[in-house]
Amino acid sequence: MSFVKIIGCLMIIFSSSILGFNYSRVYTERVVGLINMQQCLQILQTEIMYAANPLPEALKEVFNKGNKKVSYVFNEIGKYLIYNKNASVYEGFVAISTELKNKLCFKDEDIEIILSFGRSLGISNRLDQEKYFKIALLQLQNQQKEAEEEKKKNSKMYKSLGVLVGFGIVLALY
Repeated sequence: MSFVKIIGCLMIIFSSSILGFNYSRVYTERVVGLINMQQCLQILQTEIMYAANPLPEALKEVFNKGNKKVSYVFNEIGKYLIYNKNASVYEGFVAISTELKNKLCFKDEDIEIILSFGRSLGISNRLDQEKYFKIALLQLQNQQKEAEEEKKKNSKMYKSLGVLVGFGIVLALY
């Protein structure tokens, strides 16, 4: 085989492998995102329940203390609430829901848990708020377990599939 054919074969295998690894990356990012979201909610719970900070300030503290891959979401919600004085907290959560799906690879179920939490945030007393935090954290833990199972099942498959498709294309062409 000529040098050009060998380079072409390697490029096909390399390209399809990269595609497979990119598809598998989504599963890893979802697990990491859910873990970081739980940590951010725990920080928010501490800021609201124990430090008794007002919501915009508590959201800013979550951004400062949390993992920036996820905590920027809370900063965006805080900015939204500051710029839109008449907006509800839920509207702030809705405003960032698209980012949750695109940047953090969250599924619709994950986003619905966060939106449901956003509906209840800031509209009830301290005791009820604590219940809402616990419910949201428990639901996110369940989603994390599900995401880890999906990752185990699908991540390796997509990586292998990418490499094998590349070899298959090379064999079909040559």
